[in-house]
Amino acid sequence: MSVKLENSLGFLKPVDKTRVVVAMSGGVDSSVVAAMLKHEGYEVIGITLQLYDHGFAVQEKGACCAGADIHDARQVAALLGIPHYVLDYENLFKQQVMDEFADSYLQGHTPIPCVKCNQTVKFKDLLSTARELGADCLATGHYVQREVLDGHAYLKRGIDTQKDQSYFLFATTPEQLDYLRFPLGSMTKDETRQIALKYQLSVTDKPDSQDICFVPNGRYGDVVRRLRPGAITPGIIRHLDGRILGKHQGVIDYTIGQRRGLGIGGRKEDAKDNSPLYVVEIDANAHEVIVGPQTALACQNIYLDEVNWLLPGIMNEQEQDSKGKEVFVKLRNTAPASPARLFLERNSKAHLVLQNPEYGIATGQAGVVYDGNDSTIMLGGGWIVSAPISLI
Repeated sequence: MSVKLENSLGFLKPVDKTRVVVAMSGGVDSSVVAAMLKHEGYEVIGITLQLYDHGFAVQEKGACCAGADIHDARQVAALLGIPHYVLDYENLFKQQVMDEFADSYLQGHTPIPCVKCNQTVKFKDLLSTARELGADCLATGHYVQREVLDGHAYLKRGIDTQKDQSYFLFATTPEQLDYLRFPLGSMTKDETRQIALKYQLSVTDKPDSQDICFVPNGRYGDVVRRLRPGAITPGIIRHLDGRILGKHQGVIDYTIGQRRGLGIGGRKEDAKDNSPLYVVEIDANAHEVIVGPQTALACQNIYLDEVNWLLPGIMNEQEQDSKGKEVFVKLRNTAPASPARLFLERNSKAHLVLQNPEYGIATGQAGVVYDGNDSTIMLGGGWIVSAPISLI
């Protein structure tokens, strides 16, 4: 009796009969994905997205979807001998990512546009295009592991802890995850570059992008001013004790926990306390930036909205009715996962109680939840809508 075997992407069909669309950004990671799958025998189609104006992007290094990167993706596709398409998603990207980014900053929040891009443009619009092309799956260069348990796909952190990108994928729906593949999740970045060298890819030594693709110089305020001219209102910088310490040119230039560049100069008049000041609150309606000592940033309760879970039955009734579910939570991509207790609420909301207080938690960021028994397994997460601080 013959035994049906899955190919490396999990399909019960010959490799050469499996069509894969690879999202090619022009970087080394997605280029290696395309090369690996092509050399394994899959039918590979490369797609690169034009997400914003080339005239601006070509002049800025480090932007993941700039004109130079599209050129790099095209070169790699030509070397591999695979079809390559550049799709103009500029209007979609502006509407679904850039406009929301600007509006969020105007409200005093700190957004994560990379999550929104994955949530909308890449894993909704591009995924739909891949289906229209008859592809069996959409593969990307994210460092995250996709596994299947009892017929349900879920995500684990990438093996390379320095490159793990699970934090940015918390909003991926189970339906999307069924169609997605992440071939680099079990590899380190060094291994990826070695494969790029092996296949003589032109992007082998290309540096990683460090900034948000449409903010390559790191000046978020400049982008908001360009997208929302006339919407920026100056205001005052106030200490928690009520003193006015200075003025600002817009709350968009400040984030919770910020210490440098506050624009309030020295504090010679404050002889009793010369400790550093941090942004502890942003009142966008009053156009005020509130500053105080680091201790005032202590936060232990996190409230999430638009929560997305990757596996069914996240919490049983006993856990929900007692002391919540023991989990780990990441409140920033670069922060370690911290122990916490999870309480589910109605309407896709959740409440997290941290075991130990954390500092500088901003609304608009994400609370990404990992299993309490295995912190490599991502359960899901949501957007932080409230993170009350001590205000002492």
